[in-house]
Amino acid sequence: MLSISCTTRAPRSGEVDGVNYFFMSKDDFKECIENDKFLEWAEFAGNFYGTKKKFINKCLEEGKDIILEIDTQGALQVKKQMPDAVLIFICPPSLEALENRLRGRHTEDEETIKRRLEAVKEEISRAESFDYKIVNDDLDRAVCELEKVIRGEIEKC
Repeated sequence: MLSISCTTRAPRSGEVDGVNYFFMSKDDFKECIENDKFLEWAEFAGNFYGTKKKFINKCLEEGKDIILEIDTQGALQVKKQMPDAVLIFICPPSLEALENRLRGRHTEDEETIKRRLEAVKEEISRAESFDYKIVNDDLDRAVCELEKVIRGEIEKC
């Protein structure tokens, strides 16, 4: 099951609250931080992102495996609180390829693209702390590798 994160960024075209993200104001997000409601949270490219503890705990109590699609700061926070968590780093084949993908989406302005590219450099530096690293240079192959990792980890249980 894919977790739904909270964010303070504005919805992109076609995104739905409660489906793609839980969209929140910065004040509401900060209140959740102060009240320790997040399993993990981070600021990325000028916006806040986080995963609520209540959502994750409910899924785990129901026996569901959960995939969190989060940045490295958040992943390392999760690992600290949940040592059995498996961290998988999906990385671009190069910064140039990532820049081309970002520009090709036409969803962000120039300043946002620059901030994201700078943030990714820091993200990549944390990849060594992850259990697995998958390079997304060929989507089909990357998906196949991800499926193998997930199946292998489930079979260990």
